[in-house]
Amino acid sequence: MTRKTDLPETIAVFPLPGALLLPRSRLPLHLFEPRYLAMLEDVLKTPHRLIGMVQPYDAPDSPGQVHSIGCAGRVTAFSETEDGRYMITLSGQSRFRIKEEVEGFTPYRRFKVNWDGFDRDLGPTEKDTSLDRDKFFAILARFFDDRGLETDWESLREAEDELLINSLSMLCPFAPEDKQALLEAPSLVTRRETLVTLIEFALRGGTDEEVMQ
Repeated sequence: MTRKTDLPETIAVFPLPGALLLPRSRLPLHLFEPRYLAMLEDVLKTPHRLIGMVQPYDAPDSPGQVHSIGCAGRVTAFSETEDGRYMITLSGQSRFRIKEEVEGFTPYRRFKVNWDGFDRDLGPTEKDTSLDRDKFFAILARFFDDRGLETDWESLREAEDELLINSLSMLCPFAPEDKQALLEAPSLVTRRETLVTLIEFALRGGTDEEVMQ
């Protein structure tokens, strides 16, 4: 298990809208831009092999601005395609808070980060003792049907609390700002409450009617 003392002060950061990485979860990525191929090459030379995933702001008056909280993942698998692209897997380690951008000669972005306040990310798997699975799956089924989504319901129902909630948070088609809200949820319980709120909001067509948690 990664210890806080193992985490570096500066990491490479990949701003990617809608791509959510959470601690103890896995995110597959397809790298093909030259700057991110260079990032991967450099990251693989480090002992920690960490890449920070952040959400960029979708605002024309804030070009290049990213959210202050992201999640770092360790490169745990990678394979090269015949045309020089890479398929990698990031295993979520811990969230971080951005301090400042590091100016330099790399084509990709690097930031000094602070890991304080996210101790639970490096701890044991979380449980959601207040999760009503029957009620949760009923809402989820309505959402999947409404969006024309398919899934392996048997595997979902058998999944542990954290795997279930985090996987759905990462995979459901929410806007980047909604993904950021899921990332910043301080606990698994609040992440599930946020997830249900987003689902209910989507089912009401994005209106401001009262949502159920």
